Parts: sequence; structure tokens; C-alpha cells
Amino acid sequence: MDKKSDPNYRIIAENRRARYDYAIESDIECGIILMGSEVKSMRSGQANIAESYAAIENGELWLINSYIAPYAPAKTWGHEERRRRKLLVSRREVARLWAATAKDGMTLVPLVMYFNHRGLVKIKIGVAKGKKLADKRATEAKRDWDKQKRRLMKEHG
Repeated sequence: MDKKSDPNYRIIAENRRARYDYAIESDIECGIILMGSEVKSMRSGQANIAESYAAIENGELWLINSYIAPYAPAKTWGHEERRRRKLLVSRREVARLWAATAKDGMTLVPLVMYFNHRGLVKIKIGVAKGKKLADKRATEAKRDWDKQKRRLMKEHG
């Protein structure tokens, strides 16, 4: 199914710096355990995963330091804004991710949080390696060159 045409598919939060700071080698879609007030807050678009990361602890995958704004009508039974949230993946995937982080020195970076076609919150985690300063400069130079190429093609084409 095409995600662009699906009326339920909606991006909640995106980590745009992740692709600049890291070389992403693969990604995985995870479910996430949330409270009702967190989902309500996300529906109004009040979430941020820019400073967050994922980690494996005791055989479980956790999303750490993600921010979901408090939902005002749920002030009595609200949620903690930066609490650790458990991510749902199969045991085989947890083992693969653990091997990548422990043996290969990779990092688990949240890329995008969204509502899927069924209206469930999903998060895409990237298995990434940190870029050095020279790699970041090369990425920036390539992006500038692509932008300049498009501009030249538009003028002469």
C-alpha cells in the first residue's frame, strides 16, 4: 500500500539530523508501548525524537529520552514527558540489534515516529554508524552540488 495516499498514515515526529550525523545501514519498524494521554498528545503533533536514542537492556529494546508533551485534559492521570518507553520487536530482531551494537559498534537511532495505516504508533529505528567530520562535509558538499545541478538544469532546460 502506498503510504502517501493512505489517509491514516501521518508522521508525528522526525529526526532530520540523524541522516546528517549518522550513516544509516539498515532500519527496522518497531511498535511502542504508550499510555493513553501520550497517544492523545501525539495526535495533536506534540512529540520530539531529535535527542532520543534506543538501547537494549536486559534483552528488551527501549526508547530513551524521547519527548511527548503533557496532554492538558489528562492532568490527573497524565504521563511523564521523558520516560523510557519500551519498543516492541521480535526476539530475533533484538538479538540482531544487540549484535550490531555490541560487536560492530553501531548506534540505534530513531528516524521517524508515525501513525501507520491502522492508526497505530510505530517508530522506525536505524542501525547507524557515526560519521566523522570529513564525512559530514562530503555529504554537505554533495547536497550543495545536487542543488546547484538542479538549478542549472532548470535554467538551461
